[in-house]
Amino acid sequence: MIIDVHAHAFPDQIAQRAMKKLSEASNIPAFGDGTTRGLLASMDAAGIDASVVCAIATKVGQAAGILAWCAGIRSERLIAFPSVHPDEPDAAAWVKRFAEEGFVGLKMHPMYQDCAADDGRMKAIYAAAAQHGLLVTSHCGYDIAYPPDDDRAAPRRFAAALDEIPTLGLLCTHMGGWRAWDEVEECLIGRNIWLETSFSLDDLSTGRATAMITRHGIDRVCFGSDWPWNAQDESIRQIDRLGFAPDQRRLILGDNAARMLRLAK
Repeated sequence: MIIDVHAHAFPDQIAQRAMKKLSEASNIPAFGDGTTRGLLASMDAAGIDASVVCAIATKVGQAAGILAWCAGIRSERLIAFPSVHPDEPDAAAWVKRFAEEGFVGLKMHPMYQDCAADDGRMKAIYAAAAQHGLLVTSHCGYDIAYPPDDDRAAPRRFAAALDEIPTLGLLCTHMGGWRAWDEVEECLIGRNIWLETSFSLDDLSTGRATAMITRHGIDRVCFGSDWPWNAQDESIRQIDRLGFAPDQRRLILGDNAARMLRLAK
């Protein structure tokens, strides 16, 4: 079983507009049209069984619409993660509702939500997620669409959040912090968190990537692509080029995610 723990899609009526805006902001060409139909076609071509579809609430007032959309698209193949903006009144109540409606996680983004990972506004969301057993996944590290000194998603900030709420279930994207690799190794490697591989294995050397994965624990690392900004089939080939043994490859490509997402029988 292959599970991509980091993908994105948008409602059909806004997908084209959203993709154009995001592609222009990041100067990254897309590998798909940003629809769930396009994502499923990409998954079929790459041999992927399931993908986590990460929604991001970029404004107050979006949680209800995002929740409804996530409920409408979720299936055995599309595992939807809703989102709530940190400034949403009673954001913790939304996290509780996500859990009550059967979701296993939610997505946050410090830049898109203008809220650093260790900002006090995040404490209620983290605490509610820990209380209700929800996984929090977040952009980690720098973001190509933002200035190079924007550190709102710095690895040390997630470490601080974990220090405050040690029971938080956290999936750190981009191997814990895109292009903040030294800080990842100092602050996050070896901690009780999950890491995923998207947009990292073409930036890290093979030696450093395998060392980081081994040191963190190969049973706590998952495959992610960040589709439609990366091709899913090439993202799998990047895993293969690391040279792990077949049983270790299976862990990264799916077994770990199945356990993390509570899919394992």
